[in-house]
Amino acid sequence: MEHKDNLLGVIETIFKWKKIILYTCLATFIGACIIVLLLPVYYKSTTVFYAASPEMSYPEKLFGRTTEAAKVYGGETDRDRILSIAKSGELTQFMVDSFHLYEHYDINPNKRFAAYYVAEEFSDHFEVLKTKYDAIELSIEDTDKELAARMANAARDHIAFLAQKLLKESQEKILNALSSNITDKEKQLDVLNDSMQAMRQRYGVYNTEAQSEGLSQLVIEAESKLYNTEAKVEALEAVKFKRDTINLLKASVKGYENELLRLNERLQLFNSGMAKAEVMKEMQFRASTQLSADKELYKLYLATFNSDIPAILLQEPGEVPIIKSRPRRGLIVVAATLVAFVFSVIGIVVFDTYRDVEWTKILHLKER
Repeated sequence: MEHKDNLLGVIETIFKWKKIILYTCLATFIGACIIVLLLPVYYKSTTVFYAASPEMSYPEKLFGRTTEAAKVYGGETDRDRILSIAKSGELTQFMVDSFHLYEHYDINPNKRFAAYYVAEEFSDHFEVLKTKYDAIELSIEDTDKELAARMANAARDHIAFLAQKLLKESQEKILNALSSNITDKEKQLDVLNDSMQAMRQRYGVYNTEAQSEGLSQLVIEAESKLYNTEAKVEALEAVKFKRDTINLLKASVKGYENELLRLNERLQLFNSGMAKAEVMKEMQFRASTQLSADKELYKLYLATFNSDIPAILLQEPGEVPIIKSRPRRGLIVVAATLVAFVFSVIGIVVFDTYRDVEWTKILHLKER
């Protein structure tokens, strides 16, 4: 009875061809051992860090101008920005230039696609990802364990530099805008000061409150003197007093009239310019106050710009690895041997099942 179409038949076939299967697996085992011994050994160095919050660079929070404390750790957007920088061509080019990767990876830089090949080779040994704890993990593999650690730390530091550079560029734009705004407001304030000076010279308005009170008092005093002197003249004329005394008093009346006229003219001129002066003074005060506020804000941004605010927060530096990351020689050998066993069994079963089939007759019948 044939058992080739059931499990017993398969087992029988395997035992019948067990030597072939054994030799195949043994040859695969030996070949795999030889091959894995020739594979280069790679070491992986890993550094872990967090994205810093850009709020740490806000002047109002950095210098305590608000009651709300700045966040230290960045959010999802900040992590995505760091990951984007880590996967950028600028970082790759920095690593290629800094560690002479053309020579290290044995790539001829004069070839047509050399830049592409060296970038791909670096990418194969470089990995950056976000952990479940919202940290960023950067790893670099290399056959030189010390070089792997140096490259991992250098890549992390350059990522921090590029992230900080973006922040500095943004701050520099704000500083330029503030500086331009301050320059414009200084010009406007100069125009207001010139206008204020011209108005003071034209209307004689320097201190509206004090001058208004002073001029009014002078007018009252001049009127009082005038009326008093006129009353004296009338009284002396009524009693036909000495003409010399009366003429002297009349001269005084004339002087008081002229004085009162000039005071009224000054008061009228003062009143016509007082409202304009008040408006101009208010405009000058507001412009000066705003200019002072802008200058203070500029100083805060400048101090922030000159401060060394971190773009990342280091948790774990890249250490020199002790244990290799790959190849897993034992796993490769076992996997290769198992694959050889499976395929050899399949091949033997197929061969043993169909070896008695007369293929020439079947082909001949099909041709008919």
